[in-house]
Amino acid sequence: MQREKYEKNSNLRVLKEIAELLNEGTEISPLLSDVLKKLLQVTGVTTGWIFLIGPDGRHTVAAAEHLPLALSKNNCRALKRGSCWCIEGFHNGSLTRASNIIECRRLEKAAKINKDETEGIAFHATIPLTSGSEVFGLLNVAAPEKKEFSRDELALLESIALQIGSAIKRVRLTKKAQEVALIEERNRLARDLHDSVNQLLFSLTLTARGGGEMTEDPETKLTFQHIQELAQEALTEMRALIWQLRPSGLEKGLIQAIKGYGEMLGLHIHTKLSGLLALPSLVEEALWRISQEALNNSKRHSGQNDVYVSIKVTKCEVKLTISDSGCGFMYERDKVLPSFGIESMRERVEALNGRFKLRSELGIGTTIDVALPY
Repeated sequence: MQREKYEKNSNLRVLKEIAELLNEGTEISPLLSDVLKKLLQVTGVTTGWIFLIGPDGRHTVAAAEHLPLALSKNNCRALKRGSCWCIEGFHNGSLTRASNIIECRRLEKAAKINKDETEGIAFHATIPLTSGSEVFGLLNVAAPEKKEFSRDELALLESIALQIGSAIKRVRLTKKAQEVALIEERNRLARDLHDSVNQLLFSLTLTARGGGEMTEDPETKLTFQHIQELAQEALTEMRALIWQLRPSGLEKGLIQAIKGYGEMLGLHIHTKLSGLLALPSLVEEALWRISQEALNNSKRHSGQNDVYVSIKVTKCEVKLTISDSGCGFMYERDKVLPSFGIESMRERVEALNGRFKLRSELGIGTTIDVALPY
């Protein structure tokens, strides 16, 4: 009786410490890494790793602690590549509770190559990370020479996994709310600029034109003409800025927004869409910003008004290609990218684990290829 009471109090303490840590997290990757360290510290298991599994079925190693060499070498290649019973059970819906994995393909394969590299770990437990009806991935834990986790141990791990799943959902919902708030703030700022600065610049353009028509003095007329040209240039820049803050047409789809922005710049946009374009807001936002920068560069440097935009959507990836047949430039792949704008495009793509490729030749034109997972 005394032992049961001690174990119950110990489990409550573990759950309390885990909950406190999860409540502090605001970013998923560091949160999972910290909670895995804490879990190993307070439960006595020595090794753990967390798989996050996306809508496309692909799994990523979101966190890992104290992995044996067999699993950690080559940047956790044994965990990242191939499938296993855990992943298959996740996909077919058979893995719904904390379970002992008696035959782990990954560990078995590693043991055949070099048994010493497994450090005595041959079995592990796997637990789905859930919140309500949503499933986010798997928590896996192991210890040397441990063949099986008891019912009580699995129950504790299941409770911890539920906490982790709820924390993942909270962080993702918070991110989504922040994205919505950012879009609303951009819309507000765009409206303010349109209603104030944009109108003032338009009035200045008309005033300068009127002033030039009212005078016969050549120098004064030239001055008014110069003011009109500057005001018109500022008005064009302001309209482009408003477009960047709140692209009219994005609510009708990314393709329409790109065409509208290109036409505003005086470009003729040829578009091609393959697949169903229903993307997460973060991915759509990135593609929109990249397209803006690419069209701006084409307007300024290509010497051509025709731009070709292609978007191809597959089950797990969206590919964007923007090309022109303009003057192009000398570009060597190993060299630094030629402008801050192009560098910012690449950084934006890499921040979303995507691929960015630039191709350009003098007299041939420039092509930008972007691939983003979703």
